[in-house]
Amino acid sequence: MANRTSEASRFVWLDTLRLLAGICIVAVHSTSDPSGNPFPAYPIGERIAPILFRSVVYIARTELFLVISLFLLLMALDRRPRPYDTVIKDQARRLLVPFAFWVVFYAFYRLIKASYFGYAPALLGELGDPWSWVGYFLLGNVQYHMHFLPTLFGMILLFPAYVLAVRQPILGVMVLVFLAAKLVLDQWLYGTFAGTPYLDYLVRVAKILTYGGYGIVAASFYGILKRDFDANTGRQIFGVVLLLAASLFMVKLVYAYQIIRTGTWAYNFTPGFWADYLMPPLLFLGIMSLRHKPFPPIFSQLAPFSFGIYLMHPIMMDLVEIMIAPWDLRPWQMASVKFSLVLASTLLLVMMVSRIPLLSWTIGLARTSRPAPPRPQAPVPAASTGG
Repeated sequence: MANRTSEASRFVWLDTLRLLAGICIVAVHSTSDPSGNPFPAYPIGERIAPILFRSVVYIARTELFLVISLFLLLMALDRRPRPYDTVIKDQARRLLVPFAFWVVFYAFYRLIKASYFGYAPALLGELGDPWSWVGYFLLGNVQYHMHFLPTLFGMILLFPAYVLAVRQPILGVMVLVFLAAKLVLDQWLYGTFAGTPYLDYLVRVAKILTYGGYGIVAASFYGILKRDFDANTGRQIFGVVLLLAASLFMVKLVYAYQIIRTGTWAYNFTPGFWADYLMPPLLFLGIMSLRHKPFPPIFSQLAPFSFGIYLMHPIMMDLVEIMIAPWDLRPWQMASVKFSLVLASTLLLVMMVSRIPLLSWTIGLARTSRPAPPRPQAPVPAASTGG
C-alpha cells in the first residue's frame, strides 16, 4: 500500500498541468472585451496590463489540453492495449456525447448575452439555418471554446501514428515540421478559399492533421517518462526548458507590443505563431521534469474539475460580462473582475454539477467513465479526458 501511495503521488505533476490548463483558459478569455477584441476603444496605455497578463497565461492554451489528453490515452493504451475500433467507440462515447449536449445548450444559451448586447437577431437567424447546425456539430463553432472536442476526437482517430514516439522519444521534435506545415497550409487556404462556405472545414482538416505533431509530442513525453529519469536529470531538463521558454516569451512580448499598439490581434506576426504554439509542449515537459518535487495535494483534488471548468466557463463569462457592462471599468479592471468572478463561480458550478448523477457525465465525471484503480507501477489520474 505504501508503494502504491508513493507512486500515485508522483502523478500530482500531471494533475497540476490539468488544473493549470483549465485556469489559464479562463484567464485568456478574460483578457478581451465582450466582442473578443483587445480593447480597441481604449487608449494604448490602458491595453498594456491585460495584454501582458494574457501573454503569461496564454502559455497554457487549448493545445496543452490536447497534449494532456493524448498523453493519458497513450499511457492507458500502453497499460491495457485495446483494438482500434474499441478505442474509437470508447472515445466517441466520452467526448462526442457530451459535445452534442453542449452544442445544443450553447446554441440557445448564448442568446442571453446576444439579447443584452443587441445581436440576438443574427443568432436567431443562425438557429434557423440548417447549415449553421452542421458547423455547430462538425466544427464546434457554436461557441468560441467548443472547437476543442471535435478537434481532439479527430486527433484520436490518428493515434496509431503516434505510438512509435513512445519507443523513440526523439521523434517529438517533428512537432516543428507539423507546425511549419500548419503555417503554410493556413496561409494558402485562407488566401485561396477566402469567402467560400467550405473554408472553415478545410482549415479544420488541416488543423487535425498538422496537430498530429502534438500527438507525437505527447507520445514522446510518455516515452521519456517510461525511462524513469531521476531528479538530477529532471533538473537538467527543466534548465533547458526554462531557457527555451524564456527565449520564446521574449518573442511573445514583441507580439504583445504589436497588439497593444494596434488594438487588434496580430495574426500575421509569424514569430508569434511559433512562440504561442511551442509554449504548451514546453510547459508540459517543464512540469514533468519537476515530477520529483512535492506538489500541493489540493491540485489533485481540483484537477478532475478542469475539464468541467473548460466546458462551463462561458456560462459564467456571459453573465459576468452582462453584469459589469454598466460599470465604468478600465481594461485591467475588466480583466481582473472577469477572471476572479468567472473562475470562482465556474468552479462552484462544476462542483455542483459533479454531484448530480443526471448531469455529471456532461463534464466527464460520470461514475462509469472513471478509469479503474491504477496498478502500482503506473497509476493513471482519475477523471481524465484521455483513455
